[in-house]
Amino acid sequence: MIDTKTQGQVAEHNARQFLEQHGLTFVEQNVRYRFGEIDLVMKDGCDWVFVEVKYRSESHYGGAVNALSAAQTQRIRKAASHYIQLNRIDAVCRFDVIAANPQGIDWIRDAF
Repeated sequence: MIDTKTQGQVAEHNARQFLEQHGLTFVEQNVRYRFGEIDLVMKDGCDWVFVEVKYRSESHYGGAVNALSAAQTQRIRKAASHYIQLNRIDAVCRFDVIAANPQGIDWIRDAF
């Protein structure tokens, strides 16, 4: 049995590979601030994409797709805003969610 931290790391690795196969470019992973974290930072052409990766082994309660709370969304937005300021990014940005489960990956563009 794999622990949840390891499952999350595997899901992030798989999400990165999936997005790269779909033409996105990897920038950074696991960007942490005291008030929030960004799982993946990618670029889609000139657009910056902040990706939240959610993994659920079970589909109970809506599975990975419905695992993102309003509070988590706010923390990710705050972290992305800080990242944008620190890196002086002046470009279109969006928030995507990769919802992974044992059956596969769902990519939700402009999730929030």
